[in-house]
Amino acid sequence: MLRYIIKRILQAVPLLFVISFIVFSLIHIAPYDAIDAQVTPNMTEEQINILREQSGLNQPFLVQYVAWLKQILSGNFGHSLVTHVGVGEELLARIPNTISLVLPAYITALVLAIVLGLIAAANKGKFLDRFVDGLASLGIATPSFWIAMLFIYLLGYKMNIFPIMGMHTIGKEGDFGDFLQHFFMPYLTLVIVFFAELTRYVRSSAISQTNEEYVVVQEAFQATKWQIFTRHIRKNVLIPVITQVGMSLPMLVTGAIITETVFGWPGVGPYITGATRSLDYPIIMAVMLLSATLVIVGNLISDILYSLVDPRIRRGGK
Repeated sequence: MLRYIIKRILQAVPLLFVISFIVFSLIHIAPYDAIDAQVTPNMTEEQINILREQSGLNQPFLVQYVAWLKQILSGNFGHSLVTHVGVGEELLARIPNTISLVLPAYITALVLAIVLGLIAAANKGKFLDRFVDGLASLGIATPSFWIAMLFIYLLGYKMNIFPIMGMHTIGKEGDFGDFLQHFFMPYLTLVIVFFAELTRYVRSSAISQTNEEYVVVQEAFQATKWQIFTRHIRKNVLIPVITQVGMSLPMLVTGAIITETVFGWPGVGPYITGATRSLDYPIIMAVMLLSATLVIVGNLISDILYSLVDPRIRRGGK
């Protein structure tokens, strides 16, 4: 197993370099850069050139890329071209905030999706199936920012139940009750967003299992639908669900960009949104590299979990 993990990591390293080069190229194709975003009408051309020289943006593209690559290989994410604050420091402060919001929302959505997805599949074509599928369709069709704005208007503004912005009220940073009040609306928004796609995925996977031979055999032995779904189909649905969970690992960092931005949650979302607006490439590249790494780690975790869930995979399908 250890040899397999090392092999997968070595295979992933060239891919990370390719992805970083493509993203770096796309950033530099843009008609403006981070310095242009800071220019004011009172600044002279000489002052602008000095800023560009200090940031290294006057260098050729490949020189800039190699310089960034050397920083990354030395474990340094660099500094923001706008705020001049270390990117690594900012990410270390913001990632826990994002995880504290995304992880509970995803786990809640996953549990709901497995339960309701199996119920829908067991009642295919009936009212329960149409109801669950309708909820999932509504969730997929509704943009996350619209759901967030709806909660802000109804629960925050009209009913004044929950605070609208931020993670804490000023002066109450250590108050867990205050945190929960700020947490509820972005959490509920993400549960709805994650739940919709996961439910569709579980439902379709469970329905595909109902046509397998082992289901026909169980029916021949007069097993009830409840027994077939809880004892057999549920286990077989776990494998494609694990794929989805593994591929969702990057969401722990970038899964709530829009929701965090709308609610002013001090996570990675507002940070990367501001960096994209000003083309602050050290921030964009750092988040991209972290997301790409999490995709690879997620795939690796999925492979390991496969063998734990289904011993046949560990034996090579024999």
